[in-house]
Amino acid sequence: MSFDSFFISTFGAVESGIIYALMALGVYLSFRILDFPDLTVDGSFVTGGAVAAISIVNGVPPVLATIYAVLAGFLAGVVTGILNTKGKINPLLSGILMMIALYSINLRIMGKPNVSLLNESTMFNQVEGFWAALGIDDFLNNMITSMGIGILPQTWAIVIIMIVVTLAIKFITDYFLKTEVGLALRATGDNEKMIRSFSANTDILTIVGLGISNALVALSGALIAQQGGFTDVSMGIGMIVIGLASVIIGEALFGTKTIARTTLAVIGGAIVYRWVLAMALKVEFLETGDAKLITSVIVIVALVTPKIIASSKEANRKRKKRAMLSSREEGNSA
Repeated sequence: MSFDSFFISTFGAVESGIIYALMALGVYLSFRILDFPDLTVDGSFVTGGAVAAISIVNGVPPVLATIYAVLAGFLAGVVTGILNTKGKINPLLSGILMMIALYSINLRIMGKPNVSLLNESTMFNQVEGFWAALGIDDFLNNMITSMGIGILPQTWAIVIIMIVVTLAIKFITDYFLKTEVGLALRATGDNEKMIRSFSANTDILTIVGLGISNALVALSGALIAQQGGFTDVSMGIGMIVIGLASVIIGEALFGTKTIARTTLAVIGGAIVYRWVLAMALKVEFLETGDAKLITSVIVIVALVTPKIIASSKEANRKRKKRAMLSSREEGNSA
């Protein structure tokens, strides 16, 4: 692989990874904060893209269409929460039922399996038009060219704007999780019986938490649809695995000592995941259809590696302890 190819692949991975990071943050809220295995994600991701796309096609301004998508995702999460808390349905089954229902709902929203946005004005089209007038692309591309790189990105607008947007949402999430409601949400995931003994309404907290989680997922879906220029009813397949991969990779690489560090790790994990996937697809014997297989391998490696490292450290600690005890016994016998 040439350095030019490596650079443009890395750039593309960062550009898409920073958008998928919003979805990963949503998965983090449900799986880590609420300890809720929410499979609604596969459906709400498409819902975000479907609502945004069909709204834009019907003349709704892209920003407003994206807000509609977020609200639709929030509603999907709320329904999952109600099925679990009020319907007393198993959390895993609640998510599966909502995911299945959303497949038909998304088809109803779009009216057909896919909707094209190639001839429509999207948020990214508008941003790129404004960005071009600033001349920042020329400045950055001149810097890259001076480093000997010949293949240049078409625009830096999406990656820079999305970094700002994603970090802003990350800081809002950090702040929210430190508020009274956020702390109650975290406590609900840690020990629901304990927080209920303090008269907290865990049902409402679960419903709101799942709503926020799926709102972020839908936002990611809406932005991916606008970036790619289309939305498809099957684009959400495997999103929950991708989200979990991002969370697991981020936690393994960057740590989880604080909430702020963990949310940053999730964003980093999403970018690393997209980069590893992009690099893997450059291997000659792998094809685009192998993406799901590669995702599974990445998740397996991310899950197994920390345990192997921990086991190795524990074995070394025990070996040192045995050596120390052995030396003490020899000293006492002498």
